[in-house]
Amino acid sequence: MSVGDVAVRAVEVWKRYGGGSTQVDALAGVSADFGKGRFTAIMGPSGSGKSTLLHCLAGLDTPTDGKVLLGDVDLTTLPEKQLTHLRRDRIGFVFQAFNLVPTLSALENITLPLDLAGRKPDQDWLATVVEAIGLTDRLRHRPSQLSGGQQQRVACARALVSRPDVVFADEPTGNLDSRSSGDVLDFLHRSVRDYDQTVVMVTHDPTAASYADRVLFLADGILQSELLDPTAESVLDAMKKLDADQDDQDEGARRTGGAPDDAADELAG
Repeated sequence: MSVGDVAVRAVEVWKRYGGGSTQVDALAGVSADFGKGRFTAIMGPSGSGKSTLLHCLAGLDTPTDGKVLLGDVDLTTLPEKQLTHLRRDRIGFVFQAFNLVPTLSALENITLPLDLAGRKPDQDWLATVVEAIGLTDRLRHRPSQLSGGQQQRVACARALVSRPDVVFADEPTGNLDSRSSGDVLDFLHRSVRDYDQTVVMVTHDPTAASYADRVLFLADGILQSELLDPTAESVLDAMKKLDADQDDQDEGARRTGGAPDDAADELAG
């Protein structure tokens, strides 16, 4: 993939916690390109490093070694103030817990990033995003007056309203029922297809991953494989193989006197 086609790039990214005998490598030299206008899902067992990778890509965490490039900007070299401004202006976030401000209306939550930046929303684009999430008649409602699925769609609209380079979604359907999950995933998929948005999503759900163009599989902080044009069935098969390989490695460690490090599950995500 040429440099001009890449929205965000990880180059030999390591993330270590602790030191000495207690050191855990949550990421162990991960390199991956995430193309512009593409929807990529990241999957792996508990403790595989998928959430850690997402946080490093989004500038929410700093790698121990390696680089993360957003376009031609190396996030790992930016001072915290510049990094904060970059996240606000060029990155969108969707989290499992919605993270809406309870005292603000749906519309105020959507435009909050622009308000904080002192920028006025593009009214045509705002109208397009609001129409796409299907909540035109609920914009004056506060989060407590919305269902979980509606709140997450507001969070998705908030992530898109500033036209970011990349939207990062961390288990965006983890708290939702199947119908609400479908609504949110369909919106993310349409944002890529119709508006050329770039989306990178961590998920444990094969059905959610099937909405993506590509799925990356991590285990033990290492990029193991990728799957193009995924279906729920092909993702599930790939995860079963990954789990089987992990079980074989754990069994090998026990036979040689080692043991899986449970701390990785707590630290890597």
